[in-house]
Amino acid sequence: MSTLADQMASWLRQRVAAAGARGIVVGLSGGVDSAVVARVAQMAMSDAVVAVIMPAHSDPQDAQDARLVADAFKLRVVTVDLSGPYDAMLERVMAAAAELPPAAGSATGEAEGLTAAQLKPRMLAAVNIKPRLRMTTLYAIANRLNYIVAGTGNKSEIAIGYYTKYGDGGVDVLPLGSLVKSEVRALARELGVPMPIIEKAPSAGLWLGQTDEGEMGFTYADLERYLREGPGALAPALVMKIERLARASEHKRNLPPVFERGAR
Repeated sequence: MSTLADQMASWLRQRVAAAGARGIVVGLSGGVDSAVVARVAQMAMSDAVVAVIMPAHSDPQDAQDARLVADAFKLRVVTVDLSGPYDAMLERVMAAAAELPPAAGSATGEAEGLTAAQLKPRMLAAVNIKPRLRMTTLYAIANRLNYIVAGTGNKSEIAIGYYTKYGDGGVDVLPLGSLVKSEVRALARELGVPMPIIEKAPSAGLWLGQTDEGEMGFTYADLERYLREGPGALAPALVMKIERLARASEHKRNLPPVFERGAR
């Protein structure tokens, strides 16, 4: 068994003990990151692990892939279909936003005549409800069992903020936080994650056909070269794109600013 996996499992046991908890909850998406985290959590806590599948108008293949992982490792798994809660929340939020005057929220009102750049914030506002509902679901289950929530973000995603604030970024521990994507895949092979999961195009599952690399505008391999070798390893235009994402997402990697009396 991988020394890295053993070290990660030991670290997870320590985090559970430090929290005074009894086990670990993991959201199982059908992707390689969540498969690795679920398996390492199982190594750490044996039967005190719950994997949660949370479709929300998702590609049915994702749930099938999640089940494939659960079956391969004999994980205890539950499914919480969030499609209905998502629809209800989106309807109420959009109805409330429609009542705002244009000056208070320029992203409200009729979509006719808006450019793609103007429409994107609307789309993201809607789809980001999904990971935030998933975070709420994971914590509801974790609180009930006195478990902690293990996140599935890796170093590549964290570096550029490719996750939803208080969504998939809302977790207790990040076992893969120091591993780039290729290292996660290598670890997945050592752990025996099914090959269809390892070879699957990474996706946050926010909408049908969505892929990580398509949304980022560059490949994980490019991002990994940047992280390992620095800006000189890539074309300047690509470096600018990566660094722009890193700067814009800095708030995700820090605690909220706190006002200090007397400060200016």
